[in-house]
Amino acid sequence: MFHHENVCYSTREHGLRECGSNEATEMKLSVVVPVFNEESALPITLARIEPVLNGTSWDWELILIDDGSRDKSLPIMIDRAAADERLKIISFSRNFGHQAAITAGLDFASGDAVIIMDADLQDPPELIPQMLALHESGYDVVSPQRTSREGEGFFKRWTAACFYWLLRKGVDERVPPEVGDFRLLGRNVVDVLRQCREHQRFMRGLVAWVGFREAIVPFQRQPRAAGETKYPLLKMLRFAWTAITSFSALPLRLSIVVGMTSSGLAFLYFCWALYAALILKRTVQGWTSLVALQSLSVGIILLSLGLIGEYIANIYEESKQRPLYVVRTLTNLNRGNHFSIHSGIE
Repeated sequence: MFHHENVCYSTREHGLRECGSNEATEMKLSVVVPVFNEESALPITLARIEPVLNGTSWDWELILIDDGSRDKSLPIMIDRAAADERLKIISFSRNFGHQAAITAGLDFASGDAVIIMDADLQDPPELIPQMLALHESGYDVVSPQRTSREGEGFFKRWTAACFYWLLRKGVDERVPPEVGDFRLLGRNVVDVLRQCREHQRFMRGLVAWVGFREAIVPFQRQPRAAGETKYPLLKMLRFAWTAITSFSALPLRLSIVVGMTSSGLAFLYFCWALYAALILKRTVQGWTSLVALQSLSVGIILLSLGLIGEYIANIYEESKQRPLYVVRTLTNLNRGNHFSIHSGIE
């Protein structure tokens, strides 16, 4: 990176950056927080994050992304940003989704390291010093891993466990279980992720795909500070489907297995139909061939077409090359510093 006219490089030790002029400056941390209808949790979250950041040896910026909130989240953020220029706001023109909001934060982040966390305090800010220490020791990615999920029912915990199992077994075994988007990413990781502009985004899979050195930090996940979850069951299922189809052709391969299984069962049923027609003589003329053909083909064809259609729809969306998000306003940020491949910034 460049600092004024002198070439600079990061030492990671004691949060310092060394420059060609032998000048040592503070390393900078960017904290990216997507926000969607979090007016009740946001004041509590900011009150907990800022003291933790002030207690580190790093310079910092806090980037809040308003993902089309319909409550008072944006006015709260603007009031806080007016009193501290280190609080920066990206306001979307509408709701583009959690993964797009994270992408926008990475596009604007100027820090030597970036931490992604949610606004509901289920990601405890108190872990930040430990994450920075591991980064300074040489890790490019630091991923807090949930050891418990307080405030969540059995069904939510069970479906989460199934999701991570399927993801590791069928998509990418490098995706660590019970690790969400709460992560520290080094500048080298952020620069690579910025180049990945697909619309069907699954940031956890992208972080695993880039393959940098990763440290795991166990922690107990707390209940939401306030408000309601933004991921009900249907949205979680949609998110899981995006994760699988974005990184694997597994559903298409499964259609082959389903087709072979259906064909085997259909063959057995066909044998029974022949037995009923030739031996028992209980069938209506034409019934045997009709049942056999329908059993063999209709279900397999519809399933396969549906899976192929899903992938074609993803190709169609990617071919448009539309921006991943559209920014309506910026606060305490410079548009000129924005990473601008297929983005909604002019």
